[in-house]
Parts: sequence; structure tokens; C-alpha cells
Amino acid sequence: MDAPEVVVEVHLANGLPSFTIVGLPEAEVKESKDRVRAALQTSQFEFPARRITVNLAPADLPKESGRYDLPIALGILAASGQVPASALEHYEIAGELALTGELRPVRGALAMAVNLMQNRKSPRAFILPQSSASEAALVQDAVILPANSLLEVCAHLSGHTELVRQQGDVQSSACTYPDFSEVKGQSMPKRALEIAAAGGHSVLMSGPPGTGKSMLAARFPGILPAMTEREALESAAIQSLNNSFRADAWGRRPFRSPHHTASGVALVGGGGIPRPGEISLAHHGVLFLDELPEFDRKVLEVLREPLESGHITISRAARQADFPARFQLIAAMNPCPCGYLGHHNNKCRCTPDQVARYRAKISGPLLDRIDLHIEVPALKEDELTTHAGGETSELVRQRVELARMRQMERQGKANDLLGSKEIEQFCVVDEAGLALLKQAISKLNLSARAYHRILKVARSIADLASEMNIKPSHIAEAIQYRRFGSPS
Repeated sequence: MDAPEVVVEVHLANGLPSFTIVGLPEAEVKESKDRVRAALQTSQFEFPARRITVNLAPADLPKESGRYDLPIALGILAASGQVPASALEHYEIAGELALTGELRPVRGALAMAVNLMQNRKSPRAFILPQSSASEAALVQDAVILPANSLLEVCAHLSGHTELVRQQGDVQSSACTYPDFSEVKGQSMPKRALEIAAAGGHSVLMSGPPGTGKSMLAARFPGILPAMTEREALESAAIQSLNNSFRADAWGRRPFRSPHHTASGVALVGGGGIPRPGEISLAHHGVLFLDELPEFDRKVLEVLREPLESGHITISRAARQADFPARFQLIAAMNPCPCGYLGHHNNKCRCTPDQVARYRAKISGPLLDRIDLHIEVPALKEDELTTHAGGETSELVRQRVELARMRQMERQGKANDLLGSKEIEQFCVVDEAGLALLKQAISKLNLSARAYHRILKVARSIADLASEMNIKPSHIAEAIQYRRFGSPS
């Protein structure tokens, strides 16, 4: 995500022919020697029969991937006088070479373009392979020059033909998420998801199999506010790092749904060369964890810090990487091991101890960080046999966007991101509301974190109701979403 600048230096010396790359190159970079030699020869350039030393500076930064092929090839051509060296001063260059001299796409083109514009006082033009240029051109004001081959780049540097600037297309794609109106019944879960979308809150849904938990989660991104340009860029940059960026998905909030067998590294990221995990790929979007108790407990515990901080730091012996992870968690689970506790047909035969052990798979600290705990009950026969109806996702999203707009005008951020001092400033309640909160703290054994989260949820409920002040009714509704696993 940082995309630090790497300077490619080439030195030619007399002596027995050799080709050496220094500067902590990984295996992919070391192998570029053979790709560069073949590409230069097949493009009818002279490969110098001299001692070639390529330095990738800074020397203490590990270098990986094939993006250094094109800069190395151009450095050799400039050092040997086959292209003007002065022309290289005006460009940033990245690209992988095929043996024929054709250019292949590189990973992270969008992240590189973002950092090029943000971290340079006078940004230079960026030469990229044609297949990577479209995503990099999404960065506003970036000068992206696409090329199909090494020959095209050399012709441009020599002044024979000009590379045509890539025009960025930042049109948001049409929402293709399924609609809320397709879900039968479940008015209370729909209401809770609307509150969650308005304030950016996390949700845990509990209910028997087949009640619509997964359907509701799949439709949740469709009621979220439209992404800002900055959010879309950040999300797309992470997708680019993972080679999963698609231009037709620009402006769509990501929806990630990892299987419960996923490891901790898959969820938060990692590896020898740190890569983003599911929580980062869900940045500014939704992370849906179905069958939450089936996840390994150690895997779930890694979610605690990102839920609070909005980023994840991956530390290794040789390097450290920081990835953004500002996602909305939507989780689903059954109420008991068999799944039918509380079902109207009385199928459940689980003992209280079995139910307690099943729910204990989710730790208290993680539950404490989830704002809304809701039940998704089984539908009765008449509800199941009637046609689906209700409000569409578009109607719900309009109310959510109005509520989010009020939050941005009042405090400049979503309610879920409010700090302790900001809660005291923007979530003021009257005497009746305070009495209700004190009673809830006593009976439900609420922690300080749960108390603050109730206030933030109540603030979101008030925003949906276009109320300036938080009323006792808003507090009461927020409290009922904290009753999962609480003593009766």
C-alpha cells in the first residue's frame, strides 16, 4: 500500500560478461535477468557483452514481483547509449517483460499511482503495460502512458512516436446486489440492518437454519451509502494488490464471505511477503462470517483489534506491513448445536450445557465489540407461503444516506467511529434516558464499551428518525440489541 520509490541504477564495466542484480532482490527479480536478455535480443537491441551491475535502491528494501523488468531493460539500453538517458528523468516506469518484448500486467498498479500522486511534489508521467493502465488511470490527474511492448516505450523515449495518455473512467457501476424486498417477513432484522448501515455498526444474527440470515447479509451492501471517490480508490488499491481488481466493480462496496475453515492469516493477511487478508479486502465494505461458532476461536480473536482500530499491522522478522481494515462485520450463527432452539416446532433436544458450550465458542470480548445482536426467527406457515414484499433496497438506502449525511454534517464521521469525548459531545441523553441506561447496566452487566456502543446505536436510531436529540425510546431500542447471551 505504501509503494515506496525504487531507483534502478545500471553500470556497465569492462571484463568478462556477467549480469548481477543487487539490492535485496527476491526470486522473481533475480529471474528477470533472463527475461530482460531475451526481450532485448528479440526486440533487435544489442545486449552488451560487458559486466552489467543493476542496483535497486534503497538496498535495505526487499524487492519482489516482475515489475522491475521494464526499468532494468531501459536502464541497460540507456547505459549502452541505445536510448537517451536524459528522457528517463521525466517518467516512473513499471512492467513485466515477456521473452518477446511484450509487456505483461503488474500487481498493485493502482496503489503505485495513488502514492505517485500523493507523495511527489511534482509527479511524473507513469509508463505501464496496457493491461494495467486502466486501473492506474482511475487516480485523478495522474498521467498514465500505456504501452504494449518494449519497442513502443523505446520509440516514445527516443521521440519517434508518442504514447497516448490513458483516460480514466470513474463511472460507478450499477448496483447488482439482490433486493431487500425478496426477503419474506423479518421486519425486526431488516430494521436492525438499516440502523447498522446508517451508523456503520457491526451485527450478529442468530436464528434457526433457513430463516434468511444469509439472504439478509447478501442484501446488506445494497442499502449502504454510495462510496466516496476516496473510499473507492482505497478499496480498489487493495483489490489491485490482490490481483482481484475489476474495472466494472469500481464504486461497489466489497462483500467478502470467507469459509469457516479459513485460517487467521487468510483473515487478517500475512505471509513471508505480507499480503492483505479478508478483512482488508473488505475495506469500506462488508465482511460476512457465516456459522460464526464454527470458526476456530483463535481465528476469531484476531478480529478484536481491527474492529476497534480500523487497520491491521502485520509484523515479521524482516519487515512490517500496515493494511487498512475499516469494514462492517455481519456475522450469523445458529442458536444451538442442532440449530432449532426457540423454533416453533420444538425440534431442539440440546441440553443447556450443550447450548452454553456452543455459545462459549465466541468470546465475551468479541461479542462486546459487536454493536447489534439480533434474532432471526423461523417464519410461520402463512408468512412462508405468501409472496415476498416489503420495502426495496433503494428506499431503505435513501433513508440510510440521509442519516449518514446528518452524521457527516454534525461530526464529520459515521457514528461507529466516535471516540469517548465525541460520544459525550454528540450523544447527550436526558434524565429519563440516563435512568434507563443505569437500569440496563445493572441488569445486563454491561461493560464500559457496551455502554458507549449503546449510545452510538441510539444516536444512529435518532438520525434515522431525523431527531436532533436522543430520546428514551431510542435508548430502549438500542438496549434490546445487546441482550444476546445476557442473563435474564
